[in-house]
Amino acid sequence: MAISGQSGPGDNGATGAVYPTRQPSRWKRNLILLLVVALVLWLGWMWRSLREEALVGAAFGARVGCVCRFVSQRSLGTCTGDLKVAGLTGAARWVSLSEDAERHAIRASVPLLAQQSADFDPRRGCRLEPWPN
Repeated sequence: MAISGQSGPGDNGATGAVYPTRQPSRWKRNLILLLVVALVLWLGWMWRSLREEALVGAAFGARVGCVCRFVSQRSLGTCTGDLKVAGLTGAARWVSLSEDAERHAIRASVPLLAQQSADFDPRRGCRLEPWPN
């Protein structure tokens, strides 16, 4: 309790006004929630086509990477550069390559969507692994 003329903790001086803490506005919260729901619905609608596009891009990347690395004997970095020049679009543009030197294989992947590998055999060349049905 405050003594007359002095303000104590929680007192608002002589006016006695109470100011509420500022809450985020509801329309901003609802707009953000609406955008998140719309994004989830759009991803659900487009998931199959995104996945198929990514699988084709990963298969293309694995094949090009295998030929570049094992047939042309170039470094994996230049093979990745070849994919950038190829002009892949959509989900396929995020293809990344990795090498398994022991198996003579190149693995191409699109994060969270698809992966594909191509093995090199000196007699048969580069062969993709079978696609899932």
